[in-house]
Amino acid sequence: MSVPAGIDPRLLRAFVAVAEELHFTRAAARLYVAQQALSRDIRRLERELGAELFVRTTRQVTPTADGERLLPHARRVLAAQDDLLAAFAAGRSRPLLVDLNSPGLATGRRVLHRARELAPDCELMARYESGLTGAAAELLAGRLDVSFGRFAGLDPALRSGLQQQPVRYEPMAVVLPEDHPLAARAEVPLSELVGETVYAGAGNPRTLEWTDLANRLFEGRGIRLAAPLPLAVGDEEFERIMAKTRHPVLAVVDFPAMPHTVRRPLVGPVPLSPVSLVWRKGLVHPGLEALRRAAAELAAGEGWLRRPAGGWIPSVDAAVMQP
Repeated sequence: MSVPAGIDPRLLRAFVAVAEELHFTRAAARLYVAQQALSRDIRRLERELGAELFVRTTRQVTPTADGERLLPHARRVLAAQDDLLAAFAAGRSRPLLVDLNSPGLATGRRVLHRARELAPDCELMARYESGLTGAAAELLAGRLDVSFGRFAGLDPALRSGLQQQPVRYEPMAVVLPEDHPLAARAEVPLSELVGETVYAGAGNPRTLEWTDLANRLFEGRGIRLAAPLPLAVGDEEFERIMAKTRHPVLAVVDFPAMPHTVRRPLVGPVPLSPVSLVWRKGLVHPGLEALRRAAAELAAGEGWLRRPAGGWIPSVDAAVMQP
C-alpha cells in the first residue's frame, strides 16, 4: 500500500461504512449519500492508496487483505476527528468570561446585559479586573475572554495579540469631596482644576492606560497627577483612601457614587475616555458575536461613537477609534 500525502476523512468514513455494512446500498443510506457518490469515494480512496480495498461481486462485498489492514487505522482516525470536533463544540459552549473593569461602570455592563438578551443560550459571566492593562495579560493567557477599555493605551506587545471594536467615547468627570469648593458647580471646567492634584490610578499596574490618559489630559494645563497610593482593593478601601487624601478623582460620567462625594462632568473641552471591546485574536465563541452585536447596537442607538463638538481625545486614540 502506498503512502499518500493526506487522506480526506470523508473517504475514510465512506470506507468504514462499507466495511461494516458489507453492502453499498446500506452504507450509502447510513451516510445519507447517493450510492454512486459512495462508489466514487471508494474508488478515489483506492487510487490514492494504490490498493484494492474490496472484492465486489453481484452477491456480496468483501474487504481485501489491504482493506482489513486499513480498517482499524481508519476507525482511529475518525474517532480522533470526532473527539476534536466535540472538543471544539464544548469550547464554543463554555462560559465566556467578560471583564467589566469594576462594579458599577455602566458601559460594559449595558453591553453585557444586551448580549445576554441576544444570546440567551450562551453563558456570559462577568469578571472585574480593575483595568484593561491588567485584563490584557489575562486575555492573552486565556484566563479571560473579553474586556473593555482604552485600547490605544496598551503596550504594543499586548495589542499585537488582541482585537478590538470601538464602543464609546465616554465623557469624563471628576469626583469631589462634597465640601470641595467646586462641588457646588453643575459641571467643572478643566481650567478650574489648575493647581489641583487629581488622582488617576498612578501606581496601579492594572490601570496604566487610564493613568496615561490622565497624563495626556493634564499636560500643559497646570493640573498635577497625584503620586502613587497604596493599591486599594475593594470599594470600602478605595473610599477610605480617597477620604484621607481628599484629592479629586478623575472618572467618567457613569462612575458609581461614593459616600460623601459628588460627581461632576468636565468641560472646556469635554475630555473623552475611548472605550473599546477587546478580545484575544482567534477567539471563536457565539457569546463574542453577541457582545459585538450588542456593542454596535448600543453605540448606534445611544450615539456613543459621536464625538461632541470640541471633545478632547488623544491623537494616538483617534485612529484606533475609527468604527
